[in-house]
This record gives sequence, C-alpha cells and structure tokens, in this order.
Amino acid sequence: QVQLVESGGGLVQPGGSLRLSCAASGFTLDHYNWGWFRQAPGKERERVLCSSSRDGSTYYEDSVKGRFTISRDSAKNTVYLQMNNLKPEDTAVYYCGAEALYGSSCLLGYGMDYWGKGVLVTVSP
Repeated sequence: QVQLVESGGGLVQPGGSLRLSCAASGFTLDHYNWGWFRQAPGKERERVLCSSSRDGSTYYEDSVKGRFTISRDSAKNTVYLQMNNLKPEDTAVYYCGAEALYGSSCLLGYGMDYWGKGVLVTVSP
C-alpha cells in the first residue's frame, strides 16, 4: 500500500524555520516526482513547489523562492521541505504529494496522484 505521512509542523515565529518531513511507504522516491502544496484558511490549495526525479529540476513558486528547499533521503524514503524566514502568510496546512515519473500535473497545477493528509504550520508572533 502507498502512503505519505507528513510531520514536523507546528507554531513558529516570523523569521523562524521549520523542516517538514514526508515519509513515503510503498514508493521508491526516484520513481516519482514530488511536490509540496499548501492550503491557508479560507483559501484554495496552492502549489509550493514541484520536483522532478527525471531531470533533478525543481520549480518553486515565487512566494517561497529563496526561502524553501526540497530535499530527499532515499535511505529513509523521506522527502523534506526546509522552510526558512517564515512569514505569517506561510500559515497553512502543508501537503506532500507524489506524481508518476512522466506526469506533468504538478507543473500544470492540477495536483498530484497521491497525497498525504497534511500538517499544520502556523507562523505567528
């Protein structure tokens, strides 16, 4: 069975950092593309980044570029989202997702093939 489980969320002050984890069961990381999305209260889910395992490229939304970074640990079968210089507008439930290797739904903004249940990040003084 395939499963994605996010962790690492919580309350952080503006300017602080958090690292989210996405533990993947039933996946081989290099066989999928990976994405992080978020949904703020009262808003629709939005894309944060898309990471391709085909060519190693990553697309970051302008709102997080230079502050957020995706990484992975194949030995732990885990994808990470390092978030630095957090702002109140980063407050949201964060979701990791997996997409078929030759898919393009993440970059097209349609979403992912598989989703975790999400983890809450709150940025507040």
